[in-house]
Amino acid sequence: MSKIVAELIGTFTLVLFGCGAAVLGGDHVGQLGIALAFGFAIVAMAYGIGPISGCHVNPAVSLAVFVAGRMSAKDMALYWIAQFVGALAAAAVLACIAGGTQHGLGQNGWGPGYGGGYPLQAALVFEVVMTALFVIVILGSTGPGAAPGFAGLAIGITLAVIHIVGIQVTGVSVNPARSFGPAVLVQGQALAQLWLFFVAPAVGAVLGALPFRFKVLQAA
Repeated sequence: MSKIVAELIGTFTLVLFGCGAAVLGGDHVGQLGIALAFGFAIVAMAYGIGPISGCHVNPAVSLAVFVAGRMSAKDMALYWIAQFVGALAAAAVLACIAGGTQHGLGQNGWGPGYGGGYPLQAALVFEVVMTALFVIVILGSTGPGAAPGFAGLAIGITLAVIHIVGIQVTGVSVNPARSFGPAVLVQGQALAQLWLFFVAPAVGAVLGALPFRFKVLQAA
């Protein structure tokens, strides 16, 4: 139960801080500030709940950990539930603070009218590749032989860099729960495009985890 509660709180924090920076402070902090908000949120939670649950706070990460052989299917399913509930709760709190959803909740998307107007193909490639790289950093920095105490920094910095690169492409998901919370409340195009932010991170997670599963990537 401690792990489930930790994952709920961690995902809630990530979505509230990251999407909150975009919705409440985006005009002032810009793309870099939003990227750092997501990255710093992960760093904080890595050290806050990492010792309890591993701080996945992302269904794609839990899938990658499962594929790599580091958790059971049952635990993965329970983590997923906690992560989606935490993300939805954070989006609801953000909507309450922002006075509704009329200005958005930091939802992900692509195409005309969103960010840089990148097409579906670009969004798909970005989310698959970045999720794969993200889980490689996570699995590598938390696996045997990794430098103790530095995983949170490595993971947070990586997430921040991914946002710096890709906010204009998709708003950056690499996390189905992060996309789910805002999309459910905003509805419309955000909900219609939600499928990509489930499919692409899942594919990326598997691609990133397989080298660890088959020991192509392992500590010397």
